[in-house]
Amino acid sequence: MPENDIKKQNQSQSENNDPSGAPKNIQKPKVEHKSTDEKLKETEDKLLRSLAEIENQRRRFEKEVKDAFEFGSFNFAKESLAILDNLQRAKIAIKNDKILKDNKDLEKFLENITIIEKDLITIFEKNNIKKIDAKGTKFDPNVHQAMSEIEDDKSEPGTIVQEIQPGYMLGERLLRPALVGVAKKKSSKNQEKEEKN
Repeated sequence: MPENDIKKQNQSQSENNDPSGAPKNIQKPKVEHKSTDEKLKETEDKLLRSLAEIENQRRRFEKEVKDAFEFGSFNFAKESLAILDNLQRAKIAIKNDKILKDNKDLEKFLENITIIEKDLITIFEKNNIKKIDAKGTKFDPNVHQAMSEIEDDKSEPGTIVQEIQPGYMLGERLLRPALVGVAKKKSSKNQEKEEKN
């Protein structure tokens, strides 16, 4: 291409472009100009949303702290119940042991075990661990676990007549269900047998 043709081509391109170098025939995007009131409303809305989110986070944090405080020791408390169970079993076993019954120091020994048992129960109560009252109440599957049905005409069916193992609550939360025996009506076959005897 001759030099003159190149100069003419460059000159025609520069005429089509504005001083910024952008071609003249391309339209610039329109920028929306918002009023001050609209900008203020947008900013206020963003601020309110941020404050609401901060408040929600604060509430979640408080609930997590409360739950951690109340139930952080849940597993420890649950496992500590075994100590109380073993103390109670030891008392029963010692009382029923024929050889130990003749020992003159047996009562003092049982008295000491009872003191330890009471101390442990006091510690549980201070930490909001309470025994579930089961015997004589209506069976509740939320806090009781039925281990057997016992025929009993004196009690209403569904009433707990035997507590096999006590249950405990940690605040409003079930720590361990009470293992119980529940009353049921005597079957007609058993009644007939009793009448014959």
